[in-house]
Amino acid sequence: MEKRKGQLNLLCDMGELTNLLSESVDIEIFFQRAVRLVAQTLKADVCSIYLFDNRANEVVLKSTIGLNPDAIGKVRLKVGEGLVGQTMERLHPICEAKAKSSPYFKYFEETDEDRFESFLAVPIRRGVEKVGVLVVQSEQENYFDEYDVMTLRVIASQLAGAVENARLLIDMEHPGGKQKVVAVANGTSFIKGNPASGGNAFADGVIFKKSHGGLMTGFEKQGKQYSLKDFFVALEKTTNQLEDFQSKLAQRLPESASLIFTAHFMILKDAKFIGKIVDMIENGISPPQAIRTVAGDYINIFLSSQHVYIREKASDMEDLAGRILDNLHYINEPDSDHRRGRIIIARDLFPSEMLKLATEDVKGIILVSGGITSHVAILARSMKIPLIIAERPELLDLPDGAPILMDADIGNIFLYPSEEIIQQYETRNKTHKAVTPLVGKRPQETRTIDGHRVRLMANINLLSELTLARDLNAEGIGLYRTEFPFLIRNNFPSEEEQYLVYKRLFEAMPGQGVTIRTLDVGGDKALIYSDTSSESNPELGLRSIRFSLKYLDVFEKQIRAILRAAPPEESLKIMFPMISSVDEFREARRMVDTCINDLNSAGIAHHPNPQVGTMLEVPAVVEIMNELAQEADFFSVGTNDFVQYTLAVDRTNQKVASYYRPFHPGVLRALERMVVWARIWGKDISVCGEMAHEPQFIPFLLGIGISSLSVDPQYLADVQDHISGFKLTDAQIYAKDLLSQGTVQGAWEVLRYYPPNERYQG
Repeated sequence: MEKRKGQLNLLCDMGELTNLLSESVDIEIFFQRAVRLVAQTLKADVCSIYLFDNRANEVVLKSTIGLNPDAIGKVRLKVGEGLVGQTMERLHPICEAKAKSSPYFKYFEETDEDRFESFLAVPIRRGVEKVGVLVVQSEQENYFDEYDVMTLRVIASQLAGAVENARLLIDMEHPGGKQKVVAVANGTSFIKGNPASGGNAFADGVIFKKSHGGLMTGFEKQGKQYSLKDFFVALEKTTNQLEDFQSKLAQRLPESASLIFTAHFMILKDAKFIGKIVDMIENGISPPQAIRTVAGDYINIFLSSQHVYIREKASDMEDLAGRILDNLHYINEPDSDHRRGRIIIARDLFPSEMLKLATEDVKGIILVSGGITSHVAILARSMKIPLIIAERPELLDLPDGAPILMDADIGNIFLYPSEEIIQQYETRNKTHKAVTPLVGKRPQETRTIDGHRVRLMANINLLSELTLARDLNAEGIGLYRTEFPFLIRNNFPSEEEQYLVYKRLFEAMPGQGVTIRTLDVGGDKALIYSDTSSESNPELGLRSIRFSLKYLDVFEKQIRAILRAAPPEESLKIMFPMISSVDEFREARRMVDTCINDLNSAGIAHHPNPQVGTMLEVPAVVEIMNELAQEADFFSVGTNDFVQYTLAVDRTNQKVASYYRPFHPGVLRALERMVVWARIWGKDISVCGEMAHEPQFIPFLLGIGISSLSVDPQYLADVQDHISGFKLTDAQIYAKDLLSQGTVQGAWEVLRYYPPNERYQG
């Protein structure tokens, strides 16, 4: 019982594991504290971490408590050799009641492990990468059970990111470890872009650079001499900054349960990295040059890797070295961050980079590529950061510090704005702040003028949006996008981490239905750590349900976490993205059934009977709706992807943006056909894409039979007001008129005169 209590305490407070990193002086101490904590949690006599050496295809004992410490670094097993090697080869837990009876057991005299009987090992993986093996042992026979297996898997998943970063830094010291390695005029200029996340900002601009060129050409204050002591002060200051960022991010984003800045912390704890810089300084090299030289060597090694997610670590190193340099230059001054309070101009951004910018309190972002429906744009809206997409690469030549005024509500950008423009902006801002939304005074139900009931739900990207959804009387969660906990971190979240996020989702919306979409990654939502982002055509590649069905272990963890988090009495819907065939739906649904059976067998509390449905996003489903509607419990139309795939238009490519036409007759007629089949079989069908909040399309959707809409919380009030302003009978006439048009131009002519249009106002 005492062992169970310790395990539950650790699982409920995953922060205890991540705190090991920030509290450890160096990597060796981190490993030692990790094995000690795991041993205490499972009441085990031994805990060891073995790291995978991919050059030698071996696992090497890195840290242990309980075995002879002299064995560290000496015990090496080929993959498949011994129980540890077998765990690495199978990538599956191995639990032995009496280890020495196993045909795979291999004894190492230097470990002094002959007295230990029970053995449990789980692989440590970071995405598709093999990291190592986590082992616990006990003197008692048959000591570990299935609950211990689950606990150790959760711990291994939580530690994976930090252990993998540590392994990478250690590998770099291996003798064979090194791999081959517009100016805009200073006068008011106006640029029109596309608004992607509302709001406005007036601040100095700064270019976001991903390359390490800026680091290599860093400045030094004229006549300023830096000492070794200054370097250590800058290091401490940098560590404190990162810990502060992480703390703020955890408060703002509960999804970021593990350290976003894991790579930064691991580099700071790497004694060899720091030691090289110190050696150079002691040999007469100035601290700034020493930092740039050593960091540059690491960056070159990262960039030469064949793995995308390792190459991305070059950005982490550049960011970290830049912070150390900045703190060194301003050693006796308050914290300085060249991006804090600025407007960022970037070619593109990964979601993780967006989160780093959020911790720096940037005022706004201008991207010179991308699309307004991209998930970076969705994340910006969730974080309430103004964002404009402007396909103007010359903005990247703008000098740092240039004043910029951006109105992200309409997409206007002013460079070097005049006093008159600034005054207009300030007046508008004051007026905007004076107008407060009628939160809490909204009607409980949404109805058309003639009394037709429409269920209005919320799309949720981040848990922070739940308050607004609740305040505006959302009738449930029509779409919870689960990919953001995957996108904002540097490794796959464990089952327990996902469980804690989903649990908060249900706690925030008691008595309301919740629809959770399974992992929808790929395309514009690439997981760098999965190493699947190098596809030549990612939008048509390994994405969404295809990714989940290929990586069943990731899929299983997510389904189990969802089922465990949902109270049995609540309405739970599980929805699969990008289903293209009945066969695919059946395969995905089998995973839900399997997880329910496994949880039943293990006696773990879970939701017993979720509804299982699918997104309608691929044109292929139009022709199989009859068969699909007989198997799925419900449907939700993801109009963003459905339009994209129906019209063969990349929705993030501004060059073909004019071809992205939701009013295309092929799109409208396909939507109507899907609704007809769903209604024939009595299955609920909703719309959760961008069309659900656009005034011209809302009456069309209701007119063809949609009675449930799910929109981002910020649109709830406007959509409710719009629906209450027309009759369903008029919407049906409008929809019929649109469907009768056989050309894009004809549909546009109908669309652009609504509203107002007397023809549709009886």
